[in-house]
Amino acid sequence: MSHVTCDITISLDGYSAGPNQSLDQPFGDGVGDGEELHSWMFDHAEDHAAEIAAITDAGAFVMGRNMFDPGRGEWDLAWRGWWGEDPPYHAPVFVLTHHEREPLEMQGGTTFHFVTGGLDEALARAREAARGRNVAVAGGATTVNEFLAAGLIDELRLHVAPVVLGLEGAVRLLDGVGRLELEAVGARCAPEVTHLVYRRRGLTPAG
Repeated sequence: MSHVTCDITISLDGYSAGPNQSLDQPFGDGVGDGEELHSWMFDHAEDHAAEIAAITDAGAFVMGRNMFDPGRGEWDLAWRGWWGEDPPYHAPVFVLTHHEREPLEMQGGTTFHFVTGGLDEALARAREAARGRNVAVAGGATTVNEFLAAGLIDELRLHVAPVVLGLEGAVRLLDGVGRLELEAVGARCAPEVTHLVYRRRGLTPAG
């Protein structure tokens, strides 16, 4: 049976982004260009090739609107995502939103679908599109917390950068999710990041 996985990079104090995300500040206030959090991907990719490959190894993805777009209201239809014309997903991506938009087909097999019916609808559509492969929750922290609180994530992969951001007004991973029963199933440490893998207790590994 396929699983729902999630990869997210966070600071030691649990932040993946700051408040006030904008076109000029994709990671929000206090995070700059994201280098402190994501240097393991940007500058040390060869050392973390397996973890990077695992992030996009899914049959479909679910993400919050802020992962796709800096806007908050009606869509700017000229906006086509942060990643250029060939996003890294190469699979269907279901974007949670309150505003309808027609599907957006990109190069490389990625099509963004915009879902107004909430988590359950997005996950159901992603499972169908994945055709037996895993579904990945791509973020951001608000969306991950909602999936965790609903008990919908089977495997949580944390990439912890050795920095304390001390942000105010930002969403912290795991806030408000309630009690989680997890098992630690993997850990790997490097100077720029620690990779931690947790699985829902009692879960049979996929495959």
